[in-house]
Amino acid sequence: MIYSKYILPKLLDLMCSLDGFSKKRQQIFPKAKGKILEVGIGSGLNLEHYNHSNVESVVGIDPAEPSIKIAKQKINMLSLPFPVEFIVGSAESMSFNDSAFDSVVVGYSLCTIPDVERALSEISRVLKDDGRLYFVEHGLSPEESIQKWQHRIAPYWKKIAGGCNLNRNTEDLIRNAGFSFEELKKKYIKGPKIASFHYYGVAKKS
Repeated sequence: MIYSKYILPKLLDLMCSLDGFSKKRQQIFPKAKGKILEVGIGSGLNLEHYNHSNVESVVGIDPAEPSIKIAKQKINMLSLPFPVEFIVGSAESMSFNDSAFDSVVVGYSLCTIPDVERALSEISRVLKDDGRLYFVEHGLSPEESIQKWQHRIAPYWKKIAGGCNLNRNTEDLIRNAGFSFEELKKKYIKGPKIASFHYYGVAKKS
């Protein structure tokens, strides 16, 4: 309880703010526009990367209240020109109306959601037909030798990293949820290969 409430949120905020992660956010999230839903807003690391002139509002949902507390503290320093609402809840069951958002942003969150297929179904439901999903995730390596280590380590990593799964294929998950890719890039960033293969891009409802 002490670890998950006090230590883990600060550790995740520190790790996910490293330069490699920030660069990937900067490549994708300024493209988000209109009414934005951020799934897994966590400690608010994506907020500084939005293009202010394109954003009407942001609603962030996350099950981790300690992380949201950190995000709320950041809001005061960022002086954002658009409103940000925080909701403690799960992406697997969201109370928003159908087609409520122009954009959905997901940054390093699909790896942690227990029922990720259900969450992606919910994302599709609340996203407008002409809306876009903007994502940056790490996951399954294309190298078989690395995959073996990811599968071995995954159960232990999950326990210490807030439910993070090292071995999810983000590309397949998004495509199988009924999205097609307008932009998809895949590469390693600096760091151990078991945790540094990235999927990032933009998808639309098929």
